[in-house]
Amino acid sequence: MINEPPSTLFSGAIVIPSLAETANLPLTLESLSRNPPDLLERFLILVVVNQRVDASDAENADNLETLRMLPFWKLEYRLANLYWIDAASTCKELPRKQGVGLARKIGLDLALLLLDYRHDNPLLICLDADTMVQPDYLSAITRHFAVSSAGGAVIPYRHRPAADPAGQLAIDRYELFLRLYVLGLERAGSPFAFHTVGSAMACTASAYIASGGMNRRLAGEDFYFLQQVHKTSGVAQLAGTVVHPSPRSSHRVPFGTGRAVGDMLADGEQRLLFYQPAVFSIVGEWLACVTEHCGEDALLLQNRAALISPVLRDYLEQVDFKEAWENLQKNSRGNAALMQAFHDWFDAFRTMRLIHELSDRVYPRIPPEEALLPLLEQDGALCSDTTISGQLEFLQRLQGATG
Repeated sequence: MINEPPSTLFSGAIVIPSLAETANLPLTLESLSRNPPDLLERFLILVVVNQRVDASDAENADNLETLRMLPFWKLEYRLANLYWIDAASTCKELPRKQGVGLARKIGLDLALLLLDYRHDNPLLICLDADTMVQPDYLSAITRHFAVSSAGGAVIPYRHRPAADPAGQLAIDRYELFLRLYVLGLERAGSPFAFHTVGSAMACTASAYIASGGMNRRLAGEDFYFLQQVHKTSGVAQLAGTVVHPSPRSSHRVPFGTGRAVGDMLADGEQRLLFYQPAVFSIVGEWLACVTEHCGEDALLLQNRAALISPVLRDYLEQVDFKEAWENLQKNSRGNAALMQAFHDWFDAFRTMRLIHELSDRVYPRIPPEEALLPLLEQDGALCSDTTISGQLEFLQRLQGATG
């Protein structure tokens, strides 16, 4: 499936799904080429050129051009370890209703066969064909995993500048939304308070295998993948570099950056409103309640949940908390194991569903200028700038995305 078999094994792989990215992929490859030559020699760069069987003529033509140009880019950017998979030509396409999740999985699964397991735990890195990296990208990643006990990592990111003021306002608003969500989870004490950006994540090969590998979702594959990696091997925040995703709009997937930007450009900023700080407070009170009263039975915990929020109590009934809690207590030895099992059950997805339920029923979404300051006030942090761009810059610094 790979264009030609490599003559060596690698200590890591960078997997890049590419759909109609002839204009962007060379910029990504050029940015990779600025990394230290000794590290580039150790890493496989694997591009998965992909499309569905029902792809448009324009996507097909662009992918064929990418496949034609890849040998030239390999020489131009001196990337001796650049290889590619053709999942776009006739009879090689992805099935209908598939997309980036399957493309990532194809590349990551194949990369597993090309890694050197004799010494260290090899690395798998996810990147996108429209995302730029810094010259310290591979250095920061290798340093991180040399000392980290977690099998997964999220890499700091900040979107590149947009081409016009309207696009800039849209991408700033969306990135602020993402960062406020993670800040809210952090203030709530959730173990899932980390960003889930597909072009900014990495893991060891053993962590990838333990998690069950990449899922095939058309969108949100990064969210569910990192959730599973966290459950099985842990996810840590990496430092020392920043990746720069594209700010462009897109309707290739039902949700995500491109869709959100496109919707705001079409319908206005009010298309994207923010969660009220109160919903994160309720999540935090619930997590603290379970921690402090983990010896109690499910009915007592549900009664305590009702005092925190009636919506929380209703939600716990919807997700069969009683049955789940009884099973967790029965199968866990000691409070530490019980709490670990609880967080595996009340995971990032169930947390997000609770936040949506609270927002839909009691705490309607609000403009961004009303969302940040209450979260910061919990620990005395201050942000005097009330503009979208100013608040975003503040959170980028707070969350390690400078540079």
